Amino acid sequence: MTEAVVAIAPIPSSRPRAWAAAGVAAVLVLAAVTRFLDANVSGWLAGSPAAGIAKTIEYPVYAILLGLLGNLVLTALGVLDRMRAAFRTELFIKTGLVLLGASINLSIIVSAAGPDLAQSVILITCIFLFTYWLAGVAGVDLKLRALLAAAVSICGVSAAIAAAGAVHAKREQLAYAASLVILFAIPSIFIQPWLASVLGLSHVVAGAWIGGNIDTTAAVTAAGTLVGDDALKVATIVKVTQNALMGVVAVLLTLYYVTVVDRESGAPRPGLGELWRRFPKFVIGFIAASVIATLWLGDVPKATGDAAIAAINAMRTWALILAFVSIGLELRVSSLREAGWRPIGVFAVATVANLVLALGLASLLFGNFVLPK
Repeated sequence: MTEAVVAIAPIPSSRPRAWAAAGVAAVLVLAAVTRFLDANVSGWLAGSPAAGIAKTIEYPVYAILLGLLGNLVLTALGVLDRMRAAFRTELFIKTGLVLLGASINLSIIVSAAGPDLAQSVILITCIFLFTYWLAGVAGVDLKLRALLAAAVSICGVSAAIAAAGAVHAKREQLAYAASLVILFAIPSIFIQPWLASVLGLSHVVAGAWIGGNIDTTAAVTAAGTLVGDDALKVATIVKVTQNALMGVVAVLLTLYYVTVVDRESGAPRPGLGELWRRFPKFVIGFIAASVIATLWLGDVPKATGDAAIAAINAMRTWALILAFVSIGLELRVSSLREAGWRPIGVFAVATVANLVLALGLASLLFGNFVLPK
């Protein structure tokens, strides 16, 4: 009788905490390795044929790959599920995005506010709706449709993260979308500057095209640098504006999925409380951080402001590294198999459409624009 009681007794409370601590240790170790690789791989490969590619690979690539490797090892050891409490992907992601807001000084877009805002609004609206429609025609899951549309039309991984929070997407879907962003962004770094040269675009137009089309900030910076300083400045301004509009899209997605998509599935009419519950709260922190940084940077010496933003950016990088490692650790391959190849085709077609429309808008809106010196 005593043995039976012992057999069905609950696991002592210390054991779940021990597994959670082990999970935290695994995440931290993989994050540290990610940071190490991000800082050193390009140096190791300097002068080799792979040097150019190494410089363009961002920490999300290392973090997700290491997370996947950890996933395989921990699964083989039979301990992955016991550690899942430590894989706080959502917390890490939201922390990173709030910190991202501090690095977006809204004042830098004033010099190009007219053409910049017009291009961003038209491009985001058209490409988002086109991608969402195309994904629907291809039979892609509703939530993954939102992630793909946000990623290709706004600012890549960050936009996919914001969309995932708004529509309550699965982590596997977010990992899928993030992987596609990285896969398509890397070749764009080299292709777009080459195309800009072939087409004879001015540096300003080339910068507006690059900033409006390439989906990650680091890739935009790399491509703009290949064209020239003026291209880099314009590309950065355009990409910052798109980043700032990410919050607007997150709000609209929340409203649409709560009031339309969920209702079609038989959910009751939502009240204001449900809208607030589904609304991604980090957007408020993102906007607040941006406003506070803009005001504060205007009142302190440049060196002080630069040092503070550098420290915030370092914290943001760590938060996102932890998030991407956790995504890899939490990934369930079976869910990715269910998504299939159709989302890749949708993303590819949408990327080409974005490339063409962004070129047309950049030529029209920035053709006669002179960047202030």
